[in-house]
Amino acid sequence: MIMKKTVKLTAAGKADLEQELAELIGQRPAIAERIATARAFGDLSENQEYTDARAEQKNVENRILEIQEILKNVTIIEAPKETDQVTIGSTVVIDMNGKEFTYVLVGPVEANPLEGKISHESPIGKELLGRKAGAEFDFNGKKVLVKSVA
Repeated sequence: MIMKKTVKLTAAGKADLEQELAELIGQRPAIAERIATARAFGDLSENQEYTDARAEQKNVENRILEIQEILKNVTIIEAPKETDQVTIGSTVVIDMNGKEFTYVLVGPVEANPLEGKISHESPIGKELLGRKAGAEFDFNGKKVLVKSVA
């Protein structure tokens, strides 16, 4: 995946990617050893260990290239300073039909809804941008109240 545009990340998101990159690079010697060992088994056309090791190598190398490209084009999102409006980097608490959710608005590369990180480009992220605590709006037929913005 070759990226040509700026990638928005929080400082923590950038640090996570840098750590993942270091771990992937650290896997290279073990994968190379697996390939060498599998080669020693003989006929490569019927050697599942070799095929698996080469597939793993390809996945690791592709992810390394992807992370390197992201890091080349990164712009750090600073947490907002004393703003009452939702911006990228804001932590937002919302009430949606009686259920409370806490989200951090981040760039799409860093988004992970299971961790409460949503992209500012996602449908709910777009709706939240620019809103203030106390704002109410409809989202997919549900009433949403912005309870707090930090």
